[in-house]
Amino acid sequence: MITVTPLKDAYKDNFIQLFNDYYAELDCGEDVPRLVNEYILPDLLAGLISIDLIKDGDVFAGFIIYQIDDIDNDWNFMEGWGDVREIYITPSLRRTGLGKFILFTAEMKMKERGADKAYALPTPQTEQFFIHCGYEKTEAYDDELECYVFEKHCLNPKCNCK
Repeated sequence: MITVTPLKDAYKDNFIQLFNDYYAELDCGEDVPRLVNEYILPDLLAGLISIDLIKDGDVFAGFIIYQIDDIDNDWNFMEGWGDVREIYITPSLRRTGLGKFILFTAEMKMKERGADKAYALPTPQTEQFFIHCGYEKTEAYDDELECYVFEKHCLNPKCNCK
């Protein structure tokens, strides 16, 4: 059974392991425990971001970090829009629909919180995933992250993923 759950204290170590795997795959060279403990978890506790985990049976398969951009948040790229900050599925479980499932779940939650639109800043390797989920590549380019902005102009109550 597939389940999506908000990050809780009981799952913190699972999240840190998944986030470590994610950053290792991106080859970021960051100190993941420091990043999680000094930035990500404080932002979660302050209500600036949301983090959901997806499980396939008893296996933690991935996570998504998202928010509604707000002037009070340091990362406010498109005020009032939903922002898919990070999404990760364990490599062995990719192409099984888990990424689309957790993305759709986050989009529903962002819509419930008042966002009608969402955007993402995907790596070139994940651009097709976002296109298949209804996002469109724009001409806007983020120089810091070295990627294009992808936008979804309507967060529907039903899945637009192909």
